[in-house]
Amino acid sequence: LDAMALIYRAHFALSKNPRVTSKGLNTSAVFGFTNTLLEVLAKEKPSHLAVAMDPPGPTFRHEVFTQYKAQRQETPEDIVTAVPLVKRLCRAMNIAWLELPGYEADDVIGTFAKQAVQRGFTTYMMTPDKDYGQLVEEHILLYKPAYMGNGIDVLGPQQVCEKWGIQRPDQVRDLLGLMGDAVDNIPGIPGVGEKTAAKLIADFDNLENLLANTHLLKGKLQENVVKFAEQGRLSKQLATIDLQVPLPFDEEILKAEVTKGDELRQLLDELEFRTIKKRIFGEEDPSPAPRANASQGAQGSLFGPPPTNGPSPVSQTPAPSPEESPENQPTTGPRRTLADVRVDYHLVDTPELCHSLAYYLGLQTEFCFDTETTSTEALTAELVGLAFAYRPGEAFYVPVPPDRAAALAVVDIFKPVLENPAIGKIAQNLKYDLTVLANYGVTLAGPLFDTMLAHYLIEPEGRHNMDVLAENFLHYTPISFDDLTRRGKGQAPIREVPVRQVADYSAEDADITLQLKQVFAPRLVQDGLLKLFNEVEVPLVPVLASMERAGVRVDTAALAAYSTELEQQIREAEKKVYEDAGEEFNIGSPKQLGQILFDKLKLIEKPKKTATGQYATGEEILVQLAPEHPIAQHILDYRQLQKLKSTYVDALPTMLSPVDGLIHTTYNQAVAATGRLSSNNPNLQNIPIRTEKGREIRRAFVPRDEEHILLSADYSQIELRIMAAFSQDPVMIEAFSTGRDIHAATAAKIFKVPEDQVDSEMRRRAKTANFGIIYGISGFGLAQRLNIPRKEAQALIDSYFAEFAAVKAYMDQVINTAREREYVETMLGRRRYLRDINSRNFTQRGFAERNAINAPIQGSAADLIKLAMINIHAWLANSGLRSRMILQVHDELVFDVYRPELAEVSQQVKALMESAYPLAVPLVAEVGTGQNWLQAH
Repeated sequence: LDAMALIYRAHFALSKNPRVTSKGLNTSAVFGFTNTLLEVLAKEKPSHLAVAMDPPGPTFRHEVFTQYKAQRQETPEDIVTAVPLVKRLCRAMNIAWLELPGYEADDVIGTFAKQAVQRGFTTYMMTPDKDYGQLVEEHILLYKPAYMGNGIDVLGPQQVCEKWGIQRPDQVRDLLGLMGDAVDNIPGIPGVGEKTAAKLIADFDNLENLLANTHLLKGKLQENVVKFAEQGRLSKQLATIDLQVPLPFDEEILKAEVTKGDELRQLLDELEFRTIKKRIFGEEDPSPAPRANASQGAQGSLFGPPPTNGPSPVSQTPAPSPEESPENQPTTGPRRTLADVRVDYHLVDTPELCHSLAYYLGLQTEFCFDTETTSTEALTAELVGLAFAYRPGEAFYVPVPPDRAAALAVVDIFKPVLENPAIGKIAQNLKYDLTVLANYGVTLAGPLFDTMLAHYLIEPEGRHNMDVLAENFLHYTPISFDDLTRRGKGQAPIREVPVRQVADYSAEDADITLQLKQVFAPRLVQDGLLKLFNEVEVPLVPVLASMERAGVRVDTAALAAYSTELEQQIREAEKKVYEDAGEEFNIGSPKQLGQILFDKLKLIEKPKKTATGQYATGEEILVQLAPEHPIAQHILDYRQLQKLKSTYVDALPTMLSPVDGLIHTTYNQAVAATGRLSSNNPNLQNIPIRTEKGREIRRAFVPRDEEHILLSADYSQIELRIMAAFSQDPVMIEAFSTGRDIHAATAAKIFKVPEDQVDSEMRRRAKTANFGIIYGISGFGLAQRLNIPRKEAQALIDSYFAEFAAVKAYMDQVINTAREREYVETMLGRRRYLRDINSRNFTQRGFAERNAINAPIQGSAADLIKLAMINIHAWLANSGLRSRMILQVHDELVFDVYRPELAEVSQQVKALMESAYPLAVPLVAEVGTGQNWLQAH
C-alpha cells in the first residue's frame, strides 16, 4: 500500500464532511485509510502485506533536480497529523511499515514487488499513482483503489499498455520523460503531450533512440526535442522507480497476521472510531462519531471591512461585519470560491467610469493592480485588461481593446496614478506587470510591494504562485486560468472569453493580492525581513526588468559554424567508440551500450544495474572506467559533444526574439532558496565553462553593434572573502587584506612549508579544501574531488581546521545556532530554514548541517551582487549613459558598453561592486573587455 497516496485520497474524499473528534482532531485521513486497509484484508485476503511511506526530507531525486516536487503546496496540517497516527495503527495491527530516508514509497514498493516475484509471489501495488505502471508485469499488478463512486481497478501489462498507447509497461518511463508530470514537477519536453509522446515512443521505442534520431522529426516538434533533450533525459531519470532500495525482504515480517490487542483498542478509542472498533473487536458502538458540519469553520465572509479612505466609484457596498474580517477567520475549514463569498467585482467599461475609477485610485495611499494579457512573455504580451483593488472584497476590471491606439487611450487614463510616486502599488510577480506596462509607455512608480517576493523571503522554499498563497493563507480557491479559458475541447484565447468572466477572474486576482499583502506585511516586520525586502528585493525588480528588455546579441553564424565543427567531432568520437567496441551500435541506447561494455568487453566483473534491470552506464560509472578503458572516455567525449550541440549550440538560435533578433533571458527572483538569481530561456547559469569546448559557447555572445563592446565584471573569490569576514580568521583576513594568493597561503599553513615553497599540487589541494569547506565537505567528498585516499583527505581537513581554528569555531557556532532557531541568516537577514537540523536521521541532519554552513555564505554573496546591481543600474540611469547592464551569472555582471563610455563605465562598475557592502576584508572585482563574452571574461 502506498501510504501517503491513500492518506491524501482519504483526506480529500471526506473534506466536505470531515470526521472531527470531540477534542477537535480531524481524523478523516486516518479513518479513510483504516477502512481501505480493512477492506483489502477482508476482500483480498493477502498472505503478506506492507505499507510503504514517503519519508520526510529530500530524496536522491532532489539531488538530481532541486525543483523536484517544488511546486507542491505545503502538506495540509490535518495530513501531517494523520501520518504518525496511521503509523501507530499499522504498528498496533502488526502490519509491516516500510520507510527509508532518501527513497520514496514508489522505490520501496518497486523493490519489494520485484523481489517478491523472484520468490514466487503475485504482488499487487495499491496506489492511484500512474508512475507505477512502469513496474507492471505478469505477476506484478497495479491495484487502483475505489474512489468517489468508482470501483477497484486492477491493471496488468495489457491494461497499462492500452491505457497509455504503448507496447511495453516499462515505456511509461519514456512517456513521462517526454510529457512530464505536473504532479511531481517533472518538466518533460514542452509541446509534447500524452498522445504525441505515445506516438514518438511507438516510432522510436524509447527516449534515448528518439534523441539519437531527431533528424527524422520535423518543425516545432523537432525544435523542442532538440532544444530540451537534456530536460527529457532528466525527466525520465526522475520518473524511473529505483529497484535497488537497501531494505531487507523478510517474508516473516511481511505476513498479513493482524494483531488485535490493547494498543489497537486504545488507539481506536482515542480516534473515536467506534464503528471500526466494533468491526474489529465485535463490540457495541454506543454513539456515532461526531462529524463536522459541512459549513463548519466557514462562517462569515472571506473579506474584511473596507477602509474609510474613499468611497467606491461605482457603487456603495455595505461593510461586512467585524466578525467577517480575515483575522477572525478560522485557520481550517472548507476551501471557498467566488460562489461562496460576498464580493463586489465591477466592470469598468466606459470612459466615464474609467475616469471615475482613476480619480478614486488617486485618493488612495496605495492600491493593488493586475494586468490581464495575451501571453506569458511579458516583452511581447498585449494588454487585455487592468484590474484594481484598494479595499478587500471589492475590485474593478477595465477591459483594454486590441487596437493599439484605443488601448493606449485607456491606459493613458490610469497612467498618472500608476506613475504617481506618492501612491504605493501592490502586485503579484511585479516584474511581469511592470514590463507589460512599459510596453504601453507607463513607468511604474511609488512604494512597491510584491506579494510573491514577500512570501519568498518569508518561506524561501515554499511555492509562491498566487493560487497556492490564496489557498494557504486565505483559505480560498481562486478561479484557475485553465477553467477560465477552457472552451469545448481546447483552450480559447483570453480575448474570446466573455468579458464578464474575465472581469471576475482578474478582479479576484487583484482582490486576493491586496489581502495577501495585509497578511505578509506584518510577517516581514516580525521576521526582521522588511529592510531586505524594501532595500534589496523590491528595488531589484526594475533592474532585472531593464536587463531582460535590453537583451543580448548572439552570433548565429558563429554558432552554425561551431555546430558543424561539433558534428564532425561527434562523428569522430562515434568512430572511436565503434573501433573500441569492434562493432557499430546505438551509443544512445543504455541497453545496447551496457551489452557492449559488460557482456561483450566485460569491463567490470559484477556491473551495477539500474532500477529497470539494465546495466548502469551513467557518467559516474564511465568516469571510473575511463582511466583504464579508452572506450569509456570516448563515450564521455561523445556525450559531452552531443549535449553541447543539442542543448546550447543548436538551441540558442531558436531563442532569438522575432522583434529585435536578440536573446532576452528571463531572470527568476523567487526560485533559489539561497537568494541567488536563476534564469531560463536560456538558462545562463548552466552554460558550461569548465571545459574548453563549453567555454566556446560564450564566444557567440557579442555586442549589439560595432559601436559597443562587452565588459565583464566578476567578484574575485567572493565566498571565501565572506567566510573570512564571518569567521574573523586572522590568517585569511591578513591574506586578503595584503592581496596575497589565498590558496598558496592556505597551502603553506596546512602543509607547514614556507609560502614560496608551495608547489602547484599543494595549491590545488588547498584550493579544493578552501572551497569545499564552505560547502561543509566531508573527508569522503574531498577524497573524491582530489582522487586521494579517504584517510589522507580527512588528515587534510583536520590540518586545515587546526591552522584555521576560527573557521572551525564559526562553523560550529553556526550549526549550534541553527539547532536552536532551525534557520540561518545572511549578513542582510535573509533566512534559510533548516527544519531537519535536529532530525534523528543522520542523512537528513547532515544535509541540513551542510546547508547551515553554506547558506549564509552563498546567500550573502547573492545579497552583495544584488546591491551592486541596484547601485550600478541607478548610476547608469542617472548618468544618462548609453551603456547597459545585460547579463548576470552568479558572481559576474556583463555590460554592453558604448565604446566612448568604456573608461568611465569600467572604473565606476568596479568601484560600485567593490563598495557594495562593507566587509572585514576588501571586495575585489576583476574587469575585462572583449568582442565577445569569452574574451571579456
